[in-house]
Amino acid sequence: MKRRVAVLFGGRSTEHEISIISALQAIGYIDRERYDVIPVYITKDNDFYVGDHIGDIAAYKNINALLSASTRVVWEKEGHSVCLMRRPMKRFGDNKVAEVDIAFPIVHGTNVEDGVLQGFLRTLGLPVVGCDVLSSAVGMNKYVMKTVFRDSGIPVLDARRYTWADYAEPERVADDIESAFGYPVIVKPLNLGSSIGISKAHDRKSLMDALELAFEFTRYILAEPAVGSLQEINCAVLGDYEECEASECEEPLNAEEILTFEDKYMSGGKTAGAKGSKRSGAKVGGAKTSDTGASKGMASLARRIPADIPTEVRGEVRRLAVRAFKCLGCSGVARIDFMRDRDTGKVYLNEINTIPGSLSFYLWEPMGIGYTELLDRLIDLAVKQDREEGRLVTSFETNVLAGYGG
Repeated sequence: MKRRVAVLFGGRSTEHEISIISALQAIGYIDRERYDVIPVYITKDNDFYVGDHIGDIAAYKNINALLSASTRVVWEKEGHSVCLMRRPMKRFGDNKVAEVDIAFPIVHGTNVEDGVLQGFLRTLGLPVVGCDVLSSAVGMNKYVMKTVFRDSGIPVLDARRYTWADYAEPERVADDIESAFGYPVIVKPLNLGSSIGISKAHDRKSLMDALELAFEFTRYILAEPAVGSLQEINCAVLGDYEECEASECEEPLNAEEILTFEDKYMSGGKTAGAKGSKRSGAKVGGAKTSDTGASKGMASLARRIPADIPTEVRGEVRRLAVRAFKCLGCSGVARIDFMRDRDTGKVYLNEINTIPGSLSFYLWEPMGIGYTELLDRLIDLAVKQDREEGRLVTSFETNVLAGYGG
């Protein structure tokens, strides 16, 4: 019997649209001989929808029309089964839309990638593909992430955290940043991805502008020194706490000082040193995805694979990536982003992406792992994790309540 896999995407996040691209891209590669796939779209109001066109990328040009033609559902547990139930309910007939065996969230950003959605799905008792609640939450909070990695001996840049309350006195925040780091300095939201709200400041005026921008997106921001002669290097890791492996390294090729949202998702897709996916233009939910950069998500980023780095640096990056993955107790696939100072040769871990754009499939193809195999392995890891958790003791017999009540 095929396993029924619900692929969830969207949600109340600034990376909502990127999640749609990543998820529908992945759906086109899931092995239909092994799995029945149920695309589940989460609106920006956190409503869940299924339907014939939810897996069709072209339908998202008019989301209101898509939702009108789709079915809103809620999650409900029936015994040992988890079902998607129609809402509002029909007065007559069956309101069960589908049963789900495994949840596969392909979501990006706050409110979805940060452990909130994972916790909800685990409460239902579903196996969930990817990182658990704790590793997802720590990976999203850049300050906590740095603290954990630094405590584990993983090199990270120093940073200062500031809140809305601190920003009531913006000049004092700017003074503190100048005193701690000088210029240039990077200012970024504490818990966003896709380079949203991030700026590089070279003087007081650009610092004030950077603070204002970052605080538009979040209550907490981070400031850290900028790396002088920056080379960005990314590496993915696949596995779990027992066994994991590092992918090939990539070097994003960006024309700007900071890799922007447009660089990542709207650059048109130029890859040096490696071929793109063999199935670009694959069918997704009955509709053929286009070959534009916007349809490929992170796969559209201009990059060099393998990265132009010495052999010893490649080895260091891959070792650090595995250490970081295990340090947070990650599962599934994560992409770890590094910064290398060309002048000093030092390598710093920048951040971890617990659900990377396009699931970083393009970093596994050079290792001989195709996208379909990658998805198979991710689902198998979720089943393994659920099986192990099922062996744990989750109740403790006690008469502590006997003395309470009338």
